[in-house]
Amino acid sequence: MLPDMQDDATEMPEAEAQEISHVPDHGEAMRIAEALLFAAPAPLSVEELSGRLPEGADVEKILQDLTELYAPRGVNLVRVAGKWTFRTAGDLSFVLARDVVEQRKLSRAAMETLAIIAYHQPVTRAEIEEIRGVATSKGTVDTLLETGWIRLRGRRKAPGRPVTYGTTAGFLEHFGLDAIEDLPGLEELKGAGFIEGRVPSDLSVPTPSDADALREDEDPLEDDLLQPLDMHQTEVGEE
Repeated sequence: MLPDMQDDATEMPEAEAQEISHVPDHGEAMRIAEALLFAAPAPLSVEELSGRLPEGADVEKILQDLTELYAPRGVNLVRVAGKWTFRTAGDLSFVLARDVVEQRKLSRAAMETLAIIAYHQPVTRAEIEEIRGVATSKGTVDTLLETGWIRLRGRRKAPGRPVTYGTTAGFLEHFGLDAIEDLPGLEELKGAGFIEGRVPSDLSVPTPSDADALREDEDPLEDDLLQPLDMHQTEVGEE
């Protein structure tokens, strides 16, 4: 009788066999990730998904496959503020327009202030006024703080030690940006019609950065500035 050579040929080391047996089914892991993303009230990070998926699941591959799967559909998987969420496809937003609860619109002053903070952060109130060319009321800044789109960063190392402002992850999520660097540059602003007419040769749009680390010209905030009542308190004679 011939030796059972076929059994010997198909035999594999025990460690390798155990490793293969622990690799989760990719399709099932995709289904779990899909369910988690649909049910989540807020965008999920890769770390949050990893903690809920089967051990050994390739999260990056799962997100890539789900992004491709939903690309032609009515909802798309997108990354905003470094996290993942499902959003209505951009070309279908008009269908849902009448079902959206209209929110209070920001004033022109608030929008200008928000844009300056986004592009020039960290920036002080005096610097905002210098760029705008007009005074900025405390109420305008307070409104942006209440929306959760800007935050107190630190204090400028300058006379009076004014507070510096920057944007938040909520700002990125609301405007559908993955990172602050995704804000449009000069050429994109021209193409969108936000900058019209003859543009000065020295006009430039700064490259924004919302890094958490304080810069060399910033000091940390004091504890008293973190109290909500003090933060929104109106100063006499300011407005």
